[in-house]
Amino acid sequence: MAARMAHGAWRLLPMNFRRETMAGVAARLVQKPDAVPPETSRGVIVAGDVAGPNGLAETARMIFSSAERHGFSRGFVPLGLPSVVPAPAAAEILPRDAALVAVVNAPILPVGLLRYPKGFLAGRRVIGVWAWELPVVPSTWRFGAKFAHEIWAPSQFTADALERLAPGRVRVVPYPLAAADLAVAGDRASFGLPEHKVLVLTVFNLSSSMERKNPLGSIAAFRAAFGERADVLFVLKLSGVEDYPADLAVIRAAAMGAVNILVMTETLPEPRLRGLIAACDILLSLHRSEGFGLMPASAMLLGRPVIATAWSGNLDFMTADNAALVSCKLVPVRDPRGTYQLPGALWAEPDREESVAWLRLLVDDAGLRASMGAAGQNFAREKLGETALLAAFSANGILR
Repeated sequence: MAARMAHGAWRLLPMNFRRETMAGVAARLVQKPDAVPPETSRGVIVAGDVAGPNGLAETARMIFSSAERHGFSRGFVPLGLPSVVPAPAAAEILPRDAALVAVVNAPILPVGLLRYPKGFLAGRRVIGVWAWELPVVPSTWRFGAKFAHEIWAPSQFTADALERLAPGRVRVVPYPLAAADLAVAGDRASFGLPEHKVLVLTVFNLSSSMERKNPLGSIAAFRAAFGERADVLFVLKLSGVEDYPADLAVIRAAAMGAVNILVMTETLPEPRLRGLIAACDILLSLHRSEGFGLMPASAMLLGRPVIATAWSGNLDFMTADNAALVSCKLVPVRDPRGTYQLPGALWAEPDREESVAWLRLLVDDAGLRASMGAAGQNFAREKLGETALLAAFSANGILR
């Protein structure tokens, strides 16, 4: 009873205070890595959310697969918040001469390391794989920066933000999505989707911030573009709805009365999710900011044209020649959850008229959809392979 009361009282404290306290305490308790890492390491241990449904977990699996494919892998172990990620098993037998590639964001890194034995980082090179979606970084990230010899950012946008936190220790390493096993399962019939309509798709996890992903902007643009047109359907694929019922209610209210908007909330394994993307004609991402843009990148690799905000990490693999880029203005961040509510923080407000124009153009022009999808696929294959990852292994003295 006392423990439950204490936990309840803790949850009542401001979120940023809780994050700061948790990361700060963990950073003081965990033994830090050596100031100077070894010149060479025998392969890598990839650590992260081994089975999670989020973007960083998928990134950890991609990096592990690439490391395994090229002979660098020495293991894949759980690392993350105790409430989310299972405890590590047999940590003492992990090879001590392997580098640790920790695919968890900075504030979580010391917290996750609490469950590993003392001295786990001694004599080991530590690389943090971090994703962030604003040009400014929260103060809590400074704790994690003490535990990484080098930081890998998925885009130049994220790297520029992290460079202020860890000058000289940041490297751009795009996710090796083009080299991943992009297995596809399912078709329109299996999802209960109509065969003879143009399907526009938006996909995101509510835990990734409804304000940042901007589904209300996407709904408004679609309704302005098509009204009640029966030959086009907007599919909103949401996950994480159990934890954010209020957000789901807001989204449903915005779509209410529209016969050509469908909200899907079932959890899909990765091949089925890619199958849904492949089953649709256009991916729409009117985001306010992206550290990378996993769903737009996945859609491009599957040959689907993408309408996206022309700002942040997605511009590393999108150009005006291969995607429908929507101009925007930068506005102060407004985030009721507080995750992105940082002093001086700005993010994008995509232009409504341009969004509407692109929607109408691509829905009504199958030829343009095909040519843009092909151009995007070719460019994404070139930009999102394993070249940068393998070069990063080499630069860090990681040997097979």
